[in-house]
Amino acid sequence: MSTDSAPAVQEPDIPAAHAPPPGLLALFVAFARMSLAGFGGVLVFARHAIVDQHRWMTADEFNETFALCHFLPGPNIVNLSMVFGSRLRGIAGGVAAFTGLLLPPTLIMTVLAIVYARFGDVEVLRRILAGISCAAVGLLIAVVLRMMTPLLKRMDFVVIILMLGVFVAIGVLRLPLQAVLLVAIPVSIGVTYLMRRKVAA
Repeated sequence: MSTDSAPAVQEPDIPAAHAPPPGLLALFVAFARMSLAGFGGVLVFARHAIVDQHRWMTADEFNETFALCHFLPGPNIVNLSMVFGSRLRGIAGGVAAFTGLLLPPTLIMTVLAIVYARFGDVEVLRRILAGISCAAVGLLIAVVLRMMTPLLKRMDFVVIILMLGVFVAIGVLRLPLQAVLLVAIPVSIGVTYLMRRKVAA
């Protein structure tokens, strides 16, 4: 070995790359599984599958995409399926994810609606539904806490303050959603722009 050879340079740690984009069938199957497992709401299972299981998005990317879908008209998780599928596989991917999300539960709910129409007054069934609603609330709280984890790790106090401000305005003060969004969206965009510009400087 030559004595004047350059010393070995240690490569910096590189974050884990995204998994390869799924095909149309994989998108359909993945969202079908989410919808079938999503008792009490699909968001919990969607985040687990997209971020933790398949690594199609990072936690931050999922939060940003879900935030966009939250401000669009329509059910959040349905918007997420279209945006996510289109981002990975174009319009066909959006349709595949959308169909996988809605087709299985639509078929199941059609059958259950027929059963409920005949036996909905049974007291045991009412108690079962009440218990399921409690579990749904617990699942929703759990996924909210997990989605907050990236913000807490970065200690973005300004972002957390904005989030709490929106929560107080809508959840406590009962202000109209549209009015809160008209203020919160431009303020959030402005704050994010200033923060990123400060980091880049």
